[in-house]
Amino acid sequence: MSIPFFGWEATYDDASRSVELGESQAPKDRGVYTMYHGTNISNARLIIANGFKQSSKGMLGPGVYVSRMQKKAERYPLNSNPTERVVLKVRVKIGRVKRIDKDNHPMQYTWNAAGYATAWVPPKCGMTTVPSGLEEDCVFDPQRVKVIGIALAPNTTIQADLQQLIASSPRRRQKGRSGATHGSDGGGVCSLCKRKTPTHTTQPCWGCGQSVCALMNKHVCPHST
Repeated sequence: MSIPFFGWEATYDDASRSVELGESQAPKDRGVYTMYHGTNISNARLIIANGFKQSSKGMLGPGVYVSRMQKKAERYPLNSNPTERVVLKVRVKIGRVKRIDKDNHPMQYTWNAAGYATAWVPPKCGMTTVPSGLEEDCVFDPQRVKVIGIALAPNTTIQADLQQLIASSPRRRQKGRSGATHGSDGGGVCSLCKRKTPTHTTQPCWGCGQSVCALMNKHVCPHST
């Protein structure tokens, strides 16, 4: 026996709909957070066009390395010319999170095999591999990380060029199989879900036909009551 139901209601772990955590605040499992990724100009173009790829190595193993602290991302790539550095603002669906907070942690390289989507190194935890003491995250699946803006670029011309690439990227405008894309209400806030995300995919409710966004915290269909 099937029971027709159209709608949902969700709760958030923060009052903000586009969450940017404090320096020492632990991320909540399955949260969606704003973070930063440091790269160079040429790689920034590739990431915007094709999406992220896993780093083959790093202190937490393979994955996409990001930080909620922009000043951390501004240090990368290491040993590169600062005039070539770009900081991408990204939205991260972190999934299940494992805290790695000491040298030689038993799950430092195996956290994903144990069922975690993200490894989190808190700030000032004393790890010798993080001499800066700044917070860091490693997200195993690149599909969980999406570029939403340019936080830092060598100059305004390059920043405007990269922003335009984001706006025109096919990945950004890609439609769902039965959905359409919509943007903000002009103030940087989605007109349906009210989250600070520029573009989402919408679909009509199967019951009432109203346009809904998957990130809306609530939709009650009159046909389900």
